[in-house]
This record gives sequence, structure tokens and C-alpha cells, in this order.
Amino acid sequence: YHPMSEVRETLKPHKHTHTHTHTHIYIYIYIYTHTHTHTYIYKKKAIWMDCGIHAREWISPAFCQYFVKQLLETYKTDSQIKEMMTNMDFYVTPVLNIDGYIYTWTTDRLWRKSRSPGALGCNCSCDCNGTDLNRNFNANWGTVGVSFNCCSQVYPGSKPLSESEAQAVVDFVEKRKDDILCFLTIHSYGQLLLVPYGHPSIAVGLAAAEAIKKVHGMEYTVGTSPDVLYANSGSSRDWARLTGINFSYTFELRDKGEHGFKLPEEQIQPTCEEAYSGAMHIISYVHDKTFKGTGSAAATATATLWMVLLAVGAALL
Repeated sequence: YHPMSEVRETLKPHKHTHTHTHTHIYIYIYIYTHTHTHTYIYKKKAIWMDCGIHAREWISPAFCQYFVKQLLETYKTDSQIKEMMTNMDFYVTPVLNIDGYIYTWTTDRLWRKSRSPGALGCNCSCDCNGTDLNRNFNANWGTVGVSFNCCSQVYPGSKPLSESEAQAVVDFVEKRKDDILCFLTIHSYGQLLLVPYGHPSIAVGLAAAEAIKKVHGMEYTVGTSPDVLYANSGSSRDWARLTGINFSYTFELRDKGEHGFKLPEEQIQPTCEEAYSGAMHIISYVHDKTFKGTGSAAATATATLWMVLLAVGAALL
């Protein structure tokens, strides 16, 4: 596991070290706020992935780092990866809840929420700071699976998108929603693959779970959150589906409770390997569904892997 400073340093070198004779791969690390604008050079289909929305789920940022590393290392030798990276951009947010993640390294290993000040009228002790960012999106916000006690672990904020991190995701994704083919948000724990309510393509999730099982034999349960975990509202997964992204999934990585959020480091590698297989099944499916018949027609396009650090007011670069 890596603290935030090491996450940043680990990913920086990829900006310069991965090139190919005909195609260039870039990782672009930047601070994105709800007032930031970014000029698009290529309008392409894309994949969204975020990790670390809940601060204590350390295996999640570890997976995003692994995912990026695998894409870049296999790009030159795996024709399927090369085709997908030619046809699509990858937006990867390695740590969405940066302030919370830092707090788990410095103060409270099991901190879950963001670190924003407590709501007006709240008992603003240090334990009452923050919002559950995965209850803060405008998807049936505040209706189920939340508590309006600001000290609660599932406090959804004072209103939808009250938190800058959630607002930044919405601003970024909504501008590109017609081009984003799937929305993957990575959590722990429970070994689950969650789909939005009323999701028409649960079969893709079931196939992804089979791909996961083939790697190390781990069973992942697929279904909606109320069916296989608990009812909740305001999640980024449900919001992405409502905004028009048809393939939206939450991965709940290892384990099933033996170690919980403190997954031993010796399980990082196998967890990432199996989750990578599941994620790539979904990504391959939406790619082939979109580009079937295009073959290598776009082979001269630029393949871009964007590394997005969503934060507000943090001087990380």
C-alpha cells in the first residue's frame, strides 16, 4: 500500500516512458475542480474508473495503480489491449477521496468519509467532519441507507453534490457522458459486483464474475445493492446509470470480512489480478459492442490514458 505522495510519484513516470513507433500513450495527471476547464484534442469513446472514494478501502487505490501498470506494460504485446487503447480513452482516478485517504495514513486508519467541515448546526468535533461521498450523488439522494446525523458514517451531505469531490466527478463525466461506455467504481470489501437498479445487462456482470473466478478461484456475487448488500441511495454507480451510461458497476474487492478493510499486503497482488480480469471483461464487452466491424481502422489514432486526480485546493503537483 502507498500513501498519497507515493501514489503520485508512482504514476508520474508513465508520462514519459511508454511510447510506440506509431502510437503514443500518455498519462495526464492534473488537479480537477468544478471550475476547471480542459480542452479536448481527440473526441473518443472512453472508459471511466475511480478508486478510493471511501478512504479506508486501501485495496481500491492499489487496484487502480495496478490497472494502469498492466495496460501500459501489455500494450505493446497484447493486440486486444492495443486495439482498445487505440479506440478508447481511459480516465482513471486513483484516489477520489484524497483528503480522507491522507487522513487514514496520518490519524485514523478506518476513516471512511471525506474531510469537509461538519454541516451547519452539527457538533463539529473531528469525528463529525466529512460526508459519505458515495451517498452524495443525485440518484434518489437521501432516501434510503443514509443518516442525517452528520456524525454518521453514511451521512449523505446537506444536499446532493454538496461535496467538491462528487461535484468534480459530475462536471467531468457529464461533459463526456455520450462518449463514456462504462463507469467502474472500485470499493472493498465483500467480493461483490453491484449493478444499478433496473440494470438491463446483469449478464455482463455475471460473465465478469466468472472471469474473476478463473484467476484464483474467488467467488464474486453479482446483483443490485439491495439484493446482495444493502439498500443505499446517492451512489455514483446509480447516478452514472441515470445520466445515461448504460454499463455502470461497483466492484467490492476482497475479502468477505476476515480482514475487512485491513486486507493483508500479501493479498494485494492476487486481488488485483482477479479484479483486472473482471474489469477487462466488461471493458472488452463494451468495446466490442461499440466497435464491432471497425477492426484496426483507427490504428493511426492516438491512444490516451488519462490519469485524473480529483481534488479541490490541494497542491499535489
